[in-house]
Amino acid sequence: MVQATQPAGAQPTALKPNNRMAKRAALSALFGSTVEYFDFTLFATASALIFGKVFFAPLGSTGALLASFATFGVAYVARPAGALLFGSLGDKIGRKRTLMITLNLMGVATFLVGLVPGYAAIGIAAPIILVVLRLLQGLSAGGEQAGSNSLSLEHAPEGKRGLYTSWTMQGTALGTLLASVSFILVSSMDQEALLSWGWRIPFLVSGPLMLISLYIRKGVDETDAFMETKEARNDAKVPIAEVFRHHWRSVLRVVCCSFLAVGGSTMSVYLLGYATGTVKIPASQLLIASVLAGVVGLIAQPIWASLSDRVGRRPVFTGTLIGAAILWFPMFAIVSTGNIVLTFLILCVFGAVASGANAVGASMYTEMFPTKVRYTGVAIGTQLGFLVAGFAPAIEQALAGQGTGGWLPVAIFASACMLIAAVAGWRGPETRNMQLRTIDEAAR
Repeated sequence: MVQATQPAGAQPTALKPNNRMAKRAALSALFGSTVEYFDFTLFATASALIFGKVFFAPLGSTGALLASFATFGVAYVARPAGALLFGSLGDKIGRKRTLMITLNLMGVATFLVGLVPGYAAIGIAAPIILVVLRLLQGLSAGGEQAGSNSLSLEHAPEGKRGLYTSWTMQGTALGTLLASVSFILVSSMDQEALLSWGWRIPFLVSGPLMLISLYIRKGVDETDAFMETKEARNDAKVPIAEVFRHHWRSVLRVVCCSFLAVGGSTMSVYLLGYATGTVKIPASQLLIASVLAGVVGLIAQPIWASLSDRVGRRPVFTGTLIGAAILWFPMFAIVSTGNIVLTFLILCVFGAVASGANAVGASMYTEMFPTKVRYTGVAIGTQLGFLVAGFAPAIEQALAGQGTGGWLPVAIFASACMLIAAVAGWRGPETRNMQLRTIDEAAR
C-alpha cells in the first residue's frame, strides 16, 4: 500500500484547514441531502395519503392508490438518467458545481408540486404535470447522493472516512424526519382543507430550505483529490464508458447492495398505506411513531459509521442487513395487530438496525471507484439498484393478499432484497484502510 508522506514541519499547518474544510463538506452533505430527501419523502408520503384522492380520483380507490404509487416510482426511472448526466458532470467539471445544480433542480421541482391544481380543476393535465415534476425530482436525486458522498469522502481525514461520509445519510434521515413531521402537522386539519390546500404547505416550504442549503454548499472548496487527477480525468473523456469498461464489477456490486433501499420505500410508502388503510391505524399516530423511530436511526447512524472505521465496512454492512431481513416478519406481524405502542417499538428496533447498512454504504460504495470516475460509478450503481426500490411499493401492492394477513409475500420480497444486498456487500473488497491515492494508482 502506498502511503502519502509530507514533511513533519508542514503537517500542523496543512491539517487544520483540511479538517475545517472536511467538517464544512460534511455539513454541506448534511443540509443538501436533507433538502433532497425532505422533498423526496414529501412526495412518498403524499403518494400514500393524498395524491390518489387529488390527482387520480376517477380511477376509484384501488386504482388511484396504484396510480399514485406508480407516480412515486416514476422518479426512479429518471434517476439513472440523472446519474449518467450528473455523474459525468461531477467527474469532469467538479463535485461542488454539479451539486449546486442538483440542489436547485430538486428544490424548484418540489416547490412547483405544491402549486399544481388537482384533477377536479384542470383534468388530465394535473397528473401529467405531477409526473413531469416527479421526473425532474428523479433526475436531481440521481446525482445528489453520489456527489455528496464523493465530496465528503475526498475531504475526510484518513481513518474517519466512514464517519464523515455518513453525514450524507444523516441528511437523508433528517430530511425524511422533517417530511414526516410536516405531514403530522397538516394531517390534523379537517379532510376538506387537507386535500384542497393543506398538503401543499410542506412542498412550498422546500423553497426556503433550498436557499439555506445553497448558501452552505457555496462555501465548500473542490477536493484536492479531484484537482490532482486532471490528467487522468482528461484520459477518461467519457466517464460512463470508463466505468463500464474497467469497473463493471464494482458497478454490479453497488447495484445489488443498493437493493437495501427497498427497506426505505417499503416503510415510507407501502407500510404507511397498509397500516392506515388495511389495519386502520390513524395516520397521525403512525407518522409520529415513524418520526420517533427515525430519531433512533439518526442517533445510530454515526455510531455504525464510526464502528466501520474501526472494524471494517463489510461486517457492519452485512450484519445489519441480515438483521433487517429478519425483522421484516415481526414488524408486519406487529403492525397488523394495530397496537401503536408495539408498532412504535418494532419501528425503533428496525430503524436502529437498518441504519447501519445505510450509514456504511455511503463510504463503502464510494471507495470502490478511483477519483476520475468516482461520482459516475457510484451514481450509476446506486440508481440502477434504486429502480427496484422505486417500484417496490407497486410490486408489493400487487403481491399482497387480502386483509391483515396478506402481508407475508411483501415481507418475503423485502427480506429477499435485504439478503441480496448483504451477500453483494460481503463479496466486495474491504476498503477501510485503503488510501484514496492507492485506489487511484490501482486503477491505472
